[in-house]
Formats: sequence, structure tokens, C-alpha cells
Amino acid sequence: MNWLMVIMAAVFVTALLVIVEIYRESKIFVTKIYDIESEAFRFEEPHNIVFVSDLHNHKYGKNNEQLLKAIKEQQPEFILVGGDIPVAKKGYELNTAINFIESLTKDYKVYYSNGNHEHRMRLYPEKYGDMYEVYTNAIKKAGVDYLLNETRSLSVEDVKVDIVGLEIGREFYKRFFHKILQKKDIVSLIGEKEKEAFTILLAHNPEYFKAYAQWGADLTLSGHVHGGVMRLPLLGGVISPGLKLFPKYDGGRKREHGKEMIISRGLGVHTIPIRLFNPAELVVLRLKPLK
Repeated sequence: MNWLMVIMAAVFVTALLVIVEIYRESKIFVTKIYDIESEAFRFEEPHNIVFVSDLHNHKYGKNNEQLLKAIKEQQPEFILVGGDIPVAKKGYELNTAINFIESLTKDYKVYYSNGNHEHRMRLYPEKYGDMYEVYTNAIKKAGVDYLLNETRSLSVEDVKVDIVGLEIGREFYKRFFHKILQKKDIVSLIGEKEKEAFTILLAHNPEYFKAYAQWGADLTLSGHVHGGVMRLPLLGGVISPGLKLFPKYDGGRKREHGKEMIISRGLGVHTIPIRLFNPAELVVLRLKPLK
């Protein structure tokens, strides 16, 4: 028996199966539901909120009809968007992202906070031209409540809920050597937390969960890491967009200092444009009283 031939055949089949799986995962997403329980909630019935992040111009069916259908099935009270819906790259079209957000606003109130892609477009018009203005003007016209280091207070039944959109600087996104976000940095951008409200913080980069919790966010919603691109048993996500191996905050639910963070694995891809054993996900938050 020619063992070299056997090994080569096994390698070829394995590579083929990996390619097929990567292609399959580029076409699908899963709906991930999290129960968010708090003493502040006094509802008789749960209230659903949908969180969307890191679409990166991806399409699930014509005009994202599959994704929109999945959102409608959850009957959300409102939609929270955590950024990176378009792609910050000169010459890239914006219509996919705009059309998706416009479709959401026809049926739901949408609260939108920037990711690092929107942030880049805003900071560097010499590179991206008028992409930021075109995009934000379009979604604001559609009715989006755009939170650029701002807070919106609303009531869910008789419970005060603050939605806070946090945009941190480029120095906190740099690869390899970046500044560490601290509570004082957050306060300088959005002020102190309102003590009487249940506060949901839209903070795109999950790496700074400790600071978000110290600031007082009851629930932080993040994305950015895309689930670690590829996921391995026991080890989790393999690499972040910042090229950090086995990032601690790669997806799912995390708890620190009595606070919670939900990290979306995102709905699209960028930087490393694949997914493996790591399907995209639509996040649903089900607000419930603490049992």
C-alpha cells in the first residue's frame, strides 16, 4: 500500500470538505436567543429585542429577505444595531446596508450605534469621500435613531430603559499595540450612568468589557470579533479581526462584576473573509423578571 497516496487523498478530501463547509456557512445564519433577567423587570410576559451587528453588506436572499423574515418572526419591541453594517472601503457600494436598515425602519424603531467601519468613514473623509454622509443621512431619513455617544431613554411597560451608543477612538482598535479603555474614558464620552435606569450599552468592541461593567452598564451588546472566524472544540474562536489569537471575548454571554455582556458572532465577514464551524447569528434578547 502506498501510504503517501493515502495521506495525500486524505488531505485532499479534508480540504474539500472544509471548502464546502466554508461555502455553506456563507449562506446561512442561526437565531440565538438569550434570556436577560433582572430585578428591574416586572413584566408578566417577556419582551423581545433583536440585536444586529457586523452585517458587512452581506445578503441572505434577495434584499436580505431571509434575515428580515427571521427578525419578524421574533416580534421584537425594537431593534438595536451594533455597527459595521456597511463596509468601510473606498468604492464599496452602500445600497445593501441602506436598503436593509430602511426595511427595518418600516416596521420597527431602530437604535443604531457605530462600529469601527462607520467610525473610520467618519474620521477619514480624505480616504472615504462622502460615504459616511451618504450612509448616515439615508438611514436617519428612514427614521433611525442614531446614537453617536448619546443616550435614549424609553419605557418598556413601566420600566425605564436607557439605550446608550458608545463610539470609542481608533487608538482602542489598533492591532498589537493599542490603548486600554478605562472607565474614565467612557465617562468622558457619554457621562455617568443613570442609576435609576436599566442600561443597555451598545459598545462594538467587546475587549473592554471590564471597563463597560465598571461604568455600570447592566447589559453590554458587542460584536466585532465575528466569533473568532473559525471555532475549535474547547478552544473557541481562533482569531479576531485585530489578529489576536484565541480572543477571550469571541461570542456568547459573559459575566463580570455582576454585569452581563452578549457578544454577537456577527452576520457577515470582513478582514478574514471566511467562517468555519462558526455560523453567523441573529441575536434575540428576551427581557424577563428575575426568578
